[in-house]
Amino acid sequence: MASSEDSTSQSATAESTDGDAAVADADADAEATDAEGPGGRDIVVPLRLYKTITVFSTLIAVVAILAGFVLLDRGTQRATASPDEVSLPVVALGLALIVGGSAVYVFSTRFRTEGMGKPKDDTDEPSDNG
Repeated sequence: MASSEDSTSQSATAESTDGDAAVADADADAEATDAEGPGGRDIVVPLRLYKTITVFSTLIAVVAILAGFVLLDRGTQRATASPDEVSLPVVALGLALIVGGSAVYVFSTRFRTEGMGKPKDDTDEPSDNG
């Protein structure tokens, strides 16, 4: 009987050690994700490149979205066309431009410079919460 109790306690100890290792791995992954941003997808670039990306991606996104709405308006004849009169290729192109412009803008928000970061990353500043 003593040998079965020993093997049970050894397996329980092994399981708790494996569980602790899994928790430690999960904590390390969470810390790495927090440091790198949402999903760890932030791209650090020089300031000059960041400014260029921000300006041109915003310009491209705005033009694409506006053109998409113009095409959508034209394809549906100012939303007064019957379903038979709607130009599906023009409407599809308009929707594609809207989605594409949105994707360009969302992708451009992943870029940051070396000095940029989330406020919670700045631990040097004191809290003003009382």
